[in-house]
Amino acid sequence: MPSWQLQEAKNRLSELVDRAIADGPQTITRHGKPAAVVVAHDQWVRRGHPNKKSVLEVLMSAPRPGFTAQEVRRLFRRSRARARKISFD
Repeated sequence: MPSWQLQEAKNRLSELVDRAIADGPQTITRHGKPAAVVVAHDQWVRRGHPNKKSVLEVLMSAPRPGFTAQEVRRLFRRSRARARKISFD
């Protein structure tokens, strides 16, 4: 994978992005160590990113000792009750 020093990547950002689109992922190094990777957007999407899980799905996938999946869903269910009228007298 091609490598770019951070300062060079900042100075030549357009070229870096063009190369990521044409040639694939590009590594950016900081102090000689890999720090980041620039990837073309279509490649990022093809790999299933960004993660599109809902908050409930993330919470449901977490360990939940003592709770069933149905109990977790019940805890995060939206209320269908109408809003209360409040008097400001």
